[in-house]
Amino acid sequence: MSSDTPLTEVAVAAVSRVSVTPAAQALIERLRAEHGPLMFHQSGGCCDGSAPMCFALGEFITGDADICLGEIAETPFYMSRSQFEYWEHTHLIIDAVPGNGGMFSLERPTGLRFLTRSRLYEDAEWQVLEAQGRP
Repeated sequence: MSSDTPLTEVAVAAVSRVSVTPAAQALIERLRAEHGPLMFHQSGGCCDGSAPMCFALGEFITGDADICLGEIAETPFYMSRSQFEYWEHTHLIIDAVPGNGGMFSLERPTGLRFLTRSRLYEDAEWQVLEAQGRP
């Protein structure tokens, strides 16, 4: 979409803050089959860097300092409000690649890890998100 693209209802519905690659979706489905409902929290650094961390739903306690950016593969995706200030203008794309996951993340023993990729929103997408307000 360019900044000149009219915002149709389809385009408006398609704008999200977080999405998932097919590889990550397959890993999420695998983990869900083993652990039940899941959730993600984008780590803000420290021990696990800034990796998306996958937990059994409710295992990671969210609070007023966290926001839900949306869902990927029917799984809620959270981030701290302070970290959102840095990522607000980017669409997060959750991928799965070979490697070791975060030490507390459910994918660790699989030989794969979740990885956050990002891209800046296009002008038309940003207009839609601004109209929706912050999460």
